Amino acid sequence: MKLSIVIPAHNEEENISQVIEQVEEKIKFLFDLIVVNDHSSDRTAEIVSGLTKRYGNLIMIENRLKSGFANAIKTGLLSARTEVAVPVMGDLCDDLDSVPLMFKKIVEEGFDVVCGSRYIKGGARLGGSRVKGFFSYFVGRTMAMFTGIPTHDVANAFKMYRREIMDSVNIESTGFEVSMEIALKAYFKGFKVTEIPTVWKERERGKSTFKMLNLTPNYFRWYWWAARKGLGRLFCSFRARNDK
Repeated sequence: MKLSIVIPAHNEEENISQVIEQVEEKIKFLFDLIVVNDHSSDRTAEIVSGLTKRYGNLIMIENRLKSGFANAIKTGLLSARTEVAVPVMGDLCDDLDSVPLMFKKIVEEGFDVVCGSRYIKGGARLGGSRVKGFFSYFVGRTMAMFTGIPTHDVANAFKMYRREIMDSVNIESTGFEVSMEIALKAYFKGFKVTEIPTVWKERERGKSTFKMLNLTPNYFRWYWWAARKGLGRLFCSFRARNDK
């Protein structure tokens, strides 16, 4: 079984070469590295193109859909030719040391989705807005409570997927909530979901495109969708027990 690492990159000229170099240095098994150039207006594409000459497993593809994180992720995951894929952010926020453990959970333990969790023992969220941190913590904890999904950090974009997930889930999101949508839809379709601890750190260079006020309604859409399905499932289970 082989892995694809997908890096969505929008104007990441300050970070992208370091991200690629760290991935190539830290991941010790065979993998494809796919950088999705998401309509960058800086030197991102030029830098990645230059690095393809150094790294034979590195390819760059263009996001031909409308610019945005969700479409970049969708483009990268659907372009992967391997059985397993994981998005890694282009700003050095994700902990690459978590990748081998995620891969092991899929290959050896049979899971379909492995979520990197900042809010369990061994995980951490370093830096960034406290408001954003509370928001993601609240969403993760209550989603686990309402739906039973076995992760406390469903909003985190750092997740590893089997190929079957992308073939089964119809992505509707337009922004960062896409990772939450994919995991929730996979869970309700019966795929096996788990989590491992991971450490997330705020970017040191470049500018984030994550705008909490603009994105909150999108997250709430999937939060409410999943909460209704989860609570409905509990109600049906309760009625079935009482009818016996």
